[in-house]
Amino acid sequence: MSAQVESNIVEIQKRNHLAFKRLFDSLYGELVIYAQTYLYDEDLSKDLVQEAFVKIWEKADRLQIQTNLRAYMYAMVRNKCLNHLKKYKISDNAKFLEEQAVLEFQDLDEDIEFDELQLLHHKVLEVMDSLPHKMRTIVELRFKASYRYQEIADELNLSVNTVKTQLQRAKAKFSELILFLLFLFLDV
Repeated sequence: MSAQVESNIVEIQKRNHLAFKRLFDSLYGELVIYAQTYLYDEDLSKDLVQEAFVKIWEKADRLQIQTNLRAYMYAMVRNKCLNHLKKYKISDNAKFLEEQAVLEFQDLDEDIEFDELQLLHHKVLEVMDSLPHKMRTIVELRFKASYRYQEIADELNLSVNTVKTQLQRAKAKFSELILFLLFLFLDV
């Protein structure tokens, strides 16, 4: 514990109003935000945080803090929030929290899916750009324009076997991409 925190505790134990006000001013806002992560109710969070400060003031002369004062206040607020939820058997709040978590996860999941699609698109373009010109043209005709082997061969003055060979080689390049993506997205 730092000397400043220790002296603040000592001053609060002596019921020094200025030391208590400094503690209140420095922690109140962040403790309310912290309480809201449990309660999802700003007014109730403010009430419970105020109760925690009142308790500190009322028991100031008997404070036995083993950690630092900030950590002690966070633990006190957390316990007050959990006790409140337990006392009133707020199952609706638990249900709300569960639904909120699902919604947040879905938002995150959508962001991840969009990012994954962008990465996939980028990687496909990279592979396409790395293909030799003729192979790339064959792949585009086959998969973008839905040409058959014979139509590609006729269009490019190639044999059907050459078209098939070029597509097999392109497939090998894309297989490497698929393996890369499997390892990337599935954490295999």
